[in-house]
Amino acid sequence: MRVEDVLQAFRDGGMSLAEAAAKLKKAPFEELGFAKLDHHRELRRGFGEVVYCPGKTCQQVVEIFSAFAAAGVRAMGTRCTGGQFQALLDGGVDAEHDECSRIVVLRASAAAEPQGNVAVCSGGTADMPVAEEAARTAEFFGARVQRHYDVGVAGIHRLFSKIDEIRKANAIVAVAGMEGALAGVVAGLVEVPVIAVPTSTGYGAAFNGVAPLLTMLNSCAEGVSVVNIDNGFGAGYIAAQINRKCREDK
Repeated sequence: MRVEDVLQAFRDGGMSLAEAAAKLKKAPFEELGFAKLDHHRELRRGFGEVVYCPGKTCQQVVEIFSAFAAAGVRAMGTRCTGGQFQALLDGGVDAEHDECSRIVVLRASAAAEPQGNVAVCSGGTADMPVAEEAARTAEFFGARVQRHYDVGVAGIHRLFSKIDEIRKANAIVAVAGMEGALAGVVAGLVEVPVIAVPTSTGYGAAFNGVAPLLTMLNSCAEGVSVVNIDNGFGAGYIAAQINRKCREDK
């Protein structure tokens, strides 16, 4: 339960002082032994903690999500495998999993009505898993997302056919592998920040994403920021932050 919810319940008489104190006592973080769940992150940063699933056993993932569910905290995990998701279901955790993005969320984590506008663009179909990670992350944190996939520079007319819609966004995520030219091209056509995501898609000289990373870092188009290779989550998070501030300032 969020700190705001505890205070609201106490004020409205739905929770006693002792109950509220007990809730707040463990609110900063919850000790699981192998992990410390940061229940105050949303209060500090506006967005709550996200679970990085790789490197965790199935049982650890189950315990983490069970604890979040018990605390009434919205929870999302990235790079969740099919085996980890099945363990969640077997453990009685009410979760849903998207195979493309590998994102898992508690079903009770439904956000309020999405607001604003974030555009997620991908160079090719092979970039979709990373693009979907960005899109679903932004959606989890309250953004309305428009997807524009397979609009890479190999057929630039496909991008031009969508550019009027893309220009309406508060922030744009451009996901591309190979040479990674998409972000720079998009940035040269719009007036909002472009978050570039290099992917490991490409033939040998793409060096598993290093080539598009360097292209994006060296873009001469202003307004391009770059996250790490295949880091759709990081891009979606930043886009959601920009989108939220745009909504708040209106």
